[in-house]
Amino acid sequence: MNNCLIIAGEKSGEEHCMTFYRELKTQVPDVHFWGVGGDELQSEGMELKYHLKDFNAWGISEVLKKLPYYIKALNYIEKEVIRTNTKVAILIDFQDFNLRLAQRLKKHGVEVLYYVAPTAWIWKEWRAEALSKAVHTLFTIYPFEKKFFEDRGVQRTIGVTHPLWMKYKDDLRCTELGVEQKPFVNLKTDGTIVLLPGSRRFEIKFLLPLFMEVIEELKKIYKIKVTIVKSSNVENELYAAYDHLFDNVYTDANISDALKNADLSMAASGTVTLTTALYELPTIVCYKLSWFNAMVYKMIVRYYGPVSMANIIHQEMVYPELLQNNATKTNLLDEIKKYFRDEKYYCATKEKLSRTRKMLQGESFDVADYISKVVCEKYEKDII
Repeated sequence: MNNCLIIAGEKSGEEHCMTFYRELKTQVPDVHFWGVGGDELQSEGMELKYHLKDFNAWGISEVLKKLPYYIKALNYIEKEVIRTNTKVAILIDFQDFNLRLAQRLKKHGVEVLYYVAPTAWIWKEWRAEALSKAVHTLFTIYPFEKKFFEDRGVQRTIGVTHPLWMKYKDDLRCTELGVEQKPFVNLKTDGTIVLLPGSRRFEIKFLLPLFMEVIEELKKIYKIKVTIVKSSNVENELYAAYDHLFDNVYTDANISDALKNADLSMAASGTVTLTTALYELPTIVCYKLSWFNAMVYKMIVRYYGPVSMANIIHQEMVYPELLQNNATKTNLLDEIKKYFRDEKYYCATKEKLSRTRKMLQGESFDVADYISKVVCEKYEKDII
């Protein structure tokens, strides 16, 4: 039995993997896939040594607490690679863990395919040099990343279409003029706001009460509807106090329906802002770290640009960002009211967002086909 390791340590990583995993399995049916993933990968036949929900940590303090766990996992995975004679690894995002693992695997002759490049352009630029020595191929998903890593010595770099576009392109029903538009809505009398307070417990505990304070004030002025997308990664008790105030409730599994039926959103900073951009949904982005995490990041990060992925892709502040002490009810109300008061501002934002889909379309390239060829070459026989 030939083996291939997959590390998808976060839900977004599993979603990225699912964009090529089924096709890859059909091309290399004799390969056994094992590693770190979630329910979706497991249902598709991957052997989980660790479930991604156990890998999840956010912020310096949480990572430090889980450091012994991660070290133990690194050691175990390395031993399993040796024991099973695994020769190819697909490492997806989860940069701190995966970069260290890539360096270990290289010593054992494993071909490392690194999918979703680490954000070395934000901090720890030395990671580019480490990648150049440890990986067989680096797959980048943002338009400016390919040149960044090539300029820093990563010779085999491929810019692929962003997994989010691959996931939603059929649902979006795009035309040459952009996403298929629903009829114009008067925000003041018929607008729907969708709340996207995050997928982690601490995000929801901070952002959801803030969002609901804003909603309470808006309802005093406008006749709006309010919907929410709940994360399957956290307990429902975090939402329970507000359930009676929502006109509709969605889960992260049907977020596309929530976005298609909304006119505005308030969201936690993260990949979800790129999803709202694809759906051309004007959004206010909020985020707040603990005092300790904020202090540490300020000391080690030398990046001063936008933080939400939609703004990074557009390289301008298409979405207002309210971070740390700026994430207040007053500021959030001021930003969201601009859309209610100024129809031109609202339409101009949607026009900018209509360019998102083209920005996320990479080289014409079949990821599954490429990986299967690497696997076949490494095992020195045709297993297609």
